[in-house]
Amino acid sequence: MENIENIVKLSFLACVVGEFACSILLGLGKFNGKEVLCNLGILLGNTLTKPLALAWTYFVLSLLAPLKVWELPANPSMFLLTFILVDFFYYWYHRLSHEIPVMWTLHHTHHSSLWMNLSTAVRLNWLGKFVSPVFYTPLVFLGFSPTFIVASLTVNLLMQFFLHTEVVGRLGWFEGKLLNTPSAHRVHHGSNPEYIDKNYAGVLIVWDRLFGTYEPEIEKIKYGVTTGFISHNPFVIQFLPIIKYLQGNFQREKNLVGIKKVR
Repeated sequence: MENIENIVKLSFLACVVGEFACSILLGLGKFNGKEVLCNLGILLGNTLTKPLALAWTYFVLSLLAPLKVWELPANPSMFLLTFILVDFFYYWYHRLSHEIPVMWTLHHTHHSSLWMNLSTAVRLNWLGKFVSPVFYTPLVFLGFSPTFIVASLTVNLLMQFFLHTEVVGRLGWFEGKLLNTPSAHRVHHGSNPEYIDKNYAGVLIVWDRLFGTYEPEIEKIKYGVTTGFISHNPFVIQFLPIIKYLQGNFQREKNLVGIKKVR
């Protein structure tokens, strides 16, 4: 297992280097040295807390396993169904992470970068992964394997890594049909008013189509949050939104845009 993790990490590093090279060749200029180092610092924090977070996830899901309604088989077809349902639950977890202010304090970390590249994918809140397992507990009650749930979520997040890039352009007729794409996810990271709270999908973009949150990439995207640049300090990025929320001085993006329009 450790060897597999090392291979995955080296593969991701190779992808980041490859993206950087393509960015230079294509003249995109979408890398900022301080920002990349900041993202790597955040990744280090997530790596250090990963064993605890994984143990917590298995604990939460396994704790509820004895209460399951059915005993579902563990086979490839059931894993595929688990993957689809996990993706559906991820859509709602992701959407609520934008719509509920206290959850937005955690997800804000991922959206606070003014740049869009593969290093942005690992810009995740250190506390968020201790909250997310709760959203998948209904699947445990229905009899789905906790191992299948964790594996599905892991694959889901690995696939999302490749969505954080500007090297891949729009994919023509394929956009908005079945799978999430870099173009659709770029929209999700935009602070343009028409892009806020759009394209929550993990792997299947059909959820956004079904629930009316899909938005194609048309206008040039302004990345980051509506309040602009925050810091290159990982600790500030992680905890400033939480501190502001506790002080009563923190709102979700759509509300901030509405305040600006009124002014």
